[in-house]
Amino acid sequence: MSATVIVLVVVLALLLLTLIAMYNGLVTSRNRVDEAWSDINVQLKRRYDLIPNLISTVQGYAAHEKTVFEDVTKARTAAMGATGLADKAQAENQLEGTLKSLFAVSEAYPDLKANQNFLDLQNQLTDTEDKIQASRRFYNGNVRDYNTKLQKFPTSLVAGTFGFTKRDFFGVDNQAEIDQPVAVKF
Repeated sequence: MSATVIVLVVVLALLLLTLIAMYNGLVTSRNRVDEAWSDINVQLKRRYDLIPNLISTVQGYAAHEKTVFEDVTKARTAAMGATGLADKAQAENQLEGTLKSLFAVSEAYPDLKANQNFLDLQNQLTDTEDKIQASRRFYNGNVRDYNTKLQKFPTSLVAGTFGFTKRDFFGVDNQAEIDQPVAVKF
């Protein structure tokens, strides 16, 4: 074999190995995004499971707050049935708002605030909310890294060839709503 053929074979082998490494890196990043989304769903399911217990506990003390309970139940149902990232984010934001109103109602009932079952459920829900936020940050960090890989050259060529697509962040739809305090009226 001539030196030119050997150099050509080595260059092609290096090129092939580089393409394989880029492809495998994209697959790994995509799987991390999927895993992070799964972590969010686990925490959301935990929240969904806590809400009926919380509602039934509060109902025992504040039975006349029917609209609050209905709003929370509707928001929970909508969040559980949401499909797609944008719908899920919107439904989750709505659910968070209705839960805030539920806790605002509980402030008017000192006996409820002292109830051990309510306090335990409130602590579990607070812990779950913290875990949801951490899962969102983890997911969004993985999405950022994945999307960055998709945009960098020459990985963008490999990504386009093999059908890797951009992922959306899971965030708050309306930052102005988050920046405003919850209005509590009795």
